[in-house]
Amino acid sequence: MQQLGLSAHLTHKANLKHTRYGWLRLTPAYSVHLVQDLLSETASHDAVVLDPFCGTGTTALACAERGIPVDTTDINPFLLWLTKTKVSTYESDHLNEFRSIARHIARLMEDHSSDDIWIPPIHQIEKWWNGDVLRMLGAIMGFVRQISESYPEKVVDLLKVAFCRTMIAHSSASFNHQSMSFKPQNNLSLFHRAVDDMLITWESAVEDLYISAQSEVRVTPGIFLCDARRLSTVLPHNYYTCVITSPPYPNRMSYIRELRPYMYWLGYLHNGREAGELDWQAIGGTWGIATSNVSRWSPSEPRTIPHPGFLNTLAKISEKSDLLARYVHKYFYDMVEHINDLFVVTRSGGSIHYIVGNSKFYDVIVPVEAIFASMFSDRGFVDVDIRPIRKRTSKKELYEYLICARKP
Repeated sequence: MQQLGLSAHLTHKANLKHTRYGWLRLTPAYSVHLVQDLLSETASHDAVVLDPFCGTGTTALACAERGIPVDTTDINPFLLWLTKTKVSTYESDHLNEFRSIARHIARLMEDHSSDDIWIPPIHQIEKWWNGDVLRMLGAIMGFVRQISESYPEKVVDLLKVAFCRTMIAHSSASFNHQSMSFKPQNNLSLFHRAVDDMLITWESAVEDLYISAQSEVRVTPGIFLCDARRLSTVLPHNYYTCVITSPPYPNRMSYIRELRPYMYWLGYLHNGREAGELDWQAIGGTWGIATSNVSRWSPSEPRTIPHPGFLNTLAKISEKSDLLARYVHKYFYDMVEHINDLFVVTRSGGSIHYIVGNSKFYDVIVPVEAIFASMFSDRGFVDVDIRPIRKRTSKKELYEYLICARKP
């Protein structure tokens, strides 16, 4: 593989104009270019790839387009649905039916004639969308739910993606920081102006999906609901020749926090407690009750984090915040369990590629890349190597890294 250096193009932004990769803008997502480079370097003719943290399905789609067998797992059913939708094969009948129904929905929006309005139970939903926008979104989703049993699943899935793109584009939420904020709403906007704006977004999303869904998918990935700490309970042992993934970063970024609007509208969440419980089950989660659980967490069994400076790093963080120290400890405690199980499902000679980012809590840098390298070595992986990829934010200390290793 060519030298990656500190390449800014190896980010989610590189995905937006490549076939289906940009169907939904979720952060963080790593670049298809990086996955393609790794596949070119490591995927032999008998390759079987695994992505144990599927996220938005970048690895699964890159493999599916190349005809490389791939399995992917996640603990979040919404992300598995999105991945399944992105890697499906769409016949012309599916696409034409999708476009026809989408045009009917556009007419309903113009005529504001829908009687079936469905709105999810999001707490303080008026912060997310003003009244006019919310009624139109409710009309679209009410219609999609009404027809979901009468049309092929693939057609309905494409309508849901178009809805998600429209819904988030007209949301007042800002996802540019871990502390989610809301932009001021213009409550004086005219209803017909809101209709026009949403129609433009809807029709643009439909046309983009109609075109990009025609791209070739050569294999169907295996997609499994699975805790990454329990891979061996679902996946075959000594099987995968290549692992390409990006696990959650230890930065208190809650994936559920950002995914809430999608998950509520599509029926994967029904209340805040469900969101917090799912975040607690995930590695690195700190949303709702997950934060309270972290504050009381302690190791249930002895498990050493094999890095010489780890305990000292925890102690420094603890001087500022016991909660954050427990969070960092639990994150790597869970990752040790994940890597132990990863060894079981990886074939001898199989290569490992993890995209990770370091973290900073107060003035304490957590050398995530070095800790991951130590965990891989301790479990028995060999040829462990750390490669810098890119600078992540305005903070000069934060970088993204590629950790490579091999099972002997």
